[in-house]
Amino acid sequence: MPSAAENPKPDPTRYATLREEAERWRKDLARRHSKASTAADKEAVLTETRRFLEKLLPEMMDCWLGTPWDFHGTAEGPGGGKIACGYFVATVLRDAGFRVDRYKLAQQPSQNILRSFLPREAMDLKVGIAYETFAAGLRNAEAGIRIVGLDSHVAFLVTRPDCFRFIHSSGSKPWCVVDEDEHSAEVLRRSNYRVQGLLTGNREVLRAWLAGKKIKVKGDGPATAAADK
Repeated sequence: MPSAAENPKPDPTRYATLREEAERWRKDLARRHSKASTAADKEAVLTETRRFLEKLLPEMMDCWLGTPWDFHGTAEGPGGGKIACGYFVATVLRDAGFRVDRYKLAQQPSQNILRSFLPREAMDLKVGIAYETFAAGLRNAEAGIRIVGLDSHVAFLVTRPDCFRFIHSSGSKPWCVVDEDEHSAEVLRRSNYRVQGLLTGNREVLRAWLAGKKIKVKGDGPATAAADK
């Protein structure tokens, strides 16, 4: 992924292509999953689905890099205006093929955003622990795409063997969508509250994506912990 220092520009053209590819792959994988005759065959399709989403989602996030942040930003696509943190997360997920009301999702506290996709037992909540301890846990965590909620922010975490990336619409300098490593993720470092869960590691999430199942948003109140900071 590009580093923040490279000053990447939003790429709406590539993003539109990725949206089309996402739908084409979703339909093909869904067909193959439906026709699979054994549990092992169905599991193989789910494994391929996970691999596809773990490639697709970071590529879609990359297209947003450099898009300006605004607390009330609701841009529909990269470079098409300004985007708040919750809307960035919700819009990427919608455009990757998850059937979700991005407006309702974006306006929820961050824990509700997570709970809309994952059960409570799949969420990891840490309050008041040192950033170094939290970061060490992520370096050793299962690889995949995660959502993380902070004191007043929500973002993506892309975990890989021995490292992670923090990708978000930042209400701090440089006030745009950025891709940060462990050492430059100051918003993540400063937060006292951190709740995260592995989106692509959950079989029900993968099945919902394949089936085009509508994701029910948990809660319907205005954002508090999902607001920008």
